[in-house]
Parts: sequence; structure tokens; C-alpha cells
Amino acid sequence: MRSDGRAPDELRSVKITTGYIKHAEGSALIEVGDTRVACTVSVEERVPPFLKGKGEGWITAEYGMLPRATSTRSQREVTKGRASGRTHEIQRLVGRSLRAIVDLRALGERTLWVDCDVIQADGGTRTAAITGSFIAMADAIGTVVKAGSLPSTPVRDCVAAISVGIVGGAPALDLNYVEDSTAEVDMNIVMTGAGAFVEVQGTAEQTPFGRDSLAAMLALAERGIGRLIALQRRAVDARGEASFVL
Repeated sequence: MRSDGRAPDELRSVKITTGYIKHAEGSALIEVGDTRVACTVSVEERVPPFLKGKGEGWITAEYGMLPRATSTRSQREVTKGRASGRTHEIQRLVGRSLRAIVDLRALGERTLWVDCDVIQADGGTRTAAITGSFIAMADAIGTVVKAGSLPSTPVRDCVAAISVGIVGGAPALDLNYVEDSTAEVDMNIVMTGAGAFVEVQGTAEQTPFGRDSLAAMLALAERGIGRLIALQRRAVDARGEASFVL
């Protein structure tokens, strides 16, 4: 029995609220169990210097946690003078995941700034950030298309992410904090709507795992991401509606 009573292949409850931030071109609040991440996307009509004049756009991400997103207060990284290695890793992961499903040449010379702010953390913040950021990005690009600055969307597919692991000797989907902190294996999977892998991050925290365990975790992740992709498509197709629940 899992800590919250779920079946091994069961996702936590998922809710996505679009248009969560008034002033951003695109935004979404994603709630996965007790994890909540506010995702916004801002459109800037220029690109970094290394892309200037090349006729393609860029997508970059920033990630942070509010001081009381966890059970004890954490110091804001800005007061430390630099972001942690974990923060840099997650920011790069979110950016890579979104760039994987966007035609950057069709985006034109503009930058999409993705901001992921963890309001409350209970495991899976990086995977929730990727899943929610896709909705916010699609919303932002829709705003640009509607304004006439883009002839059509450069988004080629959906992208979503989920955690899996070995907990108590058995494969489990969508780990919460209690499970994540005690898991024998911890893995984060990012996939497109077409079923292609963008990223596989897996670590044996205690005991090395074999091919059979890896196959079981990948199968769980694929099924879980399929449900998240269906939720994303509902949200994109019904742009302007308030919330979507899985």
C-alpha cells in the first residue's frame, strides 16, 4: 500500500487552471496532489546575442520555490547571491523539454521566457513545471497568433513529464515527497504526445536496478504521461476556459 493509498499505476489528482496570471501572455496553475506550480510565459520580441540575425527564436526557463513551499522555510536564492545547482538543472530541463516540440525557425526572432514558481511542494515539482509550462506556452503563442504577429502556431506536439520509481520493492507512478525521499530508484521521464522520449533521468538511490525494472518504470511513465497529454490537449483545444481536472 502506498503512503496515500493509491494504486501503483495511479496518478495523483491533477488540476490545471489557465489564465492564472493576469498580465502574462500565457499562464497556468498546475496542481498535482499537494504540489502546486504557477507557470507563466512572457514573449519578448528579440533573441539572445548568439541567435541574432539567424531567423530563429529561443525558449528559456527560470525556476524557483517560495520560502514556505516546503514544511520548513528555505532562504530565497536571491539572498544567497546565486542559484543552486538543482535550480540550474531544472531550469535547463524545462527549457530543453519545451524547445523539443517547437519549430524555433517558425517562431521567428523572439524569445519565450518561461517562469515556474513552486507555491507548494510535495514531490514532482520539476515534472509538474514541465507539464504546466506547456499549457502556458501554448496560451502565450496563441496570444501572438491572435494578434497577427505569427501566421500559425510553431508548436508541433505536446510535451509532459512524470516521476516513477521503485518504492518498497515495487514500481510506482507519480511519487509524492514521502515516496520520493525513501525510494530505492527515482526517475523523471519527459515525453512528447507522439510517444517519443525527450529526457530520461534515473538514479538508483539505494540498490541498482535491472532491465526488467527499467522496462516496468518506463511503461508506467508512458501510461501516466498519456493521461497528462490528454489533459493538455483538452486545455489547448478549449483555450479560454477556466480549469481542467484529471
